Amino acid sequence: MKEKITEKATEMFLNIGFKSVTMDDISNEMGISKKTVYQFFRNKSDLVAHSCNTILDTISKDIEEVESWNLNPIEEMFEARKIILRRLKNEKTSPVYQLEKYYPKIYETLRKERFEMMDGCLIDNLRKGIERGYYRADINPVIISRIYHNGVTGLKEKEFYDQHIYPVPYLMNVFLEYHIRAIATPKGIDTLSEILVKDRNKSSMMPPSAIGL
Repeated sequence: MKEKITEKATEMFLNIGFKSVTMDDISNEMGISKKTVYQFFRNKSDLVAHSCNTILDTISKDIEEVESWNLNPIEEMFEARKIILRRLKNEKTSPVYQLEKYYPKIYETLRKERFEMMDGCLIDNLRKGIERGYYRADINPVIISRIYHNGVTGLKEKEFYDQHIYPVPYLMNVFLEYHIRAIATPKGIDTLSEILVKDRNKSSMMPPSAIGL
C-alpha cells in the first residue's frame, strides 16, 4: 500500500504540482481514507520526500539500463534525455517551482542528489566519448559535466524562457544539440546529424503537443 500511495502521489505531484495536491486529493483519487495515508507517512512533507526519492531512483535505474545497451556515447545522451523527460512528465515547470518554493529543504536535497547522479553519468559518457573518438580529446570531462548541468538547470528559469513559447522539452533538445556540437569530433558531428534526422522524421509524424512545440 505504501508503494501504491507513493506511486499515485508522485504521478499527481508531477502533473498538478507539489503544493496544489492535498492529502485529501490523494486519498480520494485512490479510494482510500486519509487515515490510511497517514499510517504510512507522517505528513505531506514526508510523502513529498518519498516521492522525490522514488523519482530519482527510477531515473537512475533507467539510465543504468540505457548504459547497458552499448550505444555510442551520443546516442546514449539522447536516450537518457528521452527517459528523463518521460519520467518527469516532460519537466513541467510548475511542479518544480512549487517544490522549490514550498519544500525548500526537500528541493535542495533532491537538487544535490540529482547533480551527483548526473555528474557521474556525464563524466562516464564524456570519457567514453573521448576514448571512442566521438568527443574531442582536449576537453575536461569534469568541467564540461558541470557546465552541462548548469545549462540544463538554467533552462527552467522563468525570467529567461517563457514556457508557453519555449517548453522545457524543446529547450532540452536545443541545449543537447548545442552541447554535442561544442565537444564533438567530425565523427561525432556525423553521428549527431544522423540522430537529428531520425528524430525530425519521427517528429514530423507527431502532433506539436507530443514534441513540446
